[in-house]
Amino acid sequence: MLVRLSKTFHFEAAHDLPTFPTGHKCRRLHGHSYRFDVIVEGDVDPAVGYLIDFGELTRATDPIVQQLDHYYLNKIQGLDNPTSENLAKYLWDRLKPLIPPLACIVVHETCTSSCQYSGK
Repeated sequence: MLVRLSKTFHFEAAHDLPTFPTGHKCRRLHGHSYRFDVIVEGDVDPAVGYLIDFGELTRATDPIVQQLDHYYLNKIQGLDNPTSENLAKYLWDRLKPLIPPLACIVVHETCTSSCQYSGK
């Protein structure tokens, strides 16, 4: 049985987007209540009845959340231009080695704006 599971994580952080035009509101320092979904996909192990323990997702993700929560994202190595797109790839690159069935990262920058990244 093929399934997709999702677990949501949160962090608060500030950033500015240096590649946006001068005068654009996103060029100025501002913050977000970020939310991101870790989505895994694979076959359910019939012996146990699940794909992966949600606790494994938490254990893999918590250290990364701690690195981002209440920080200025532009100062974190690899996030000098912390767009939603770059943040999604940043999370993917760190989580994929720890979570082999990772299928997608969805970064929600606001309540109405998100970016999906699947490693391609």
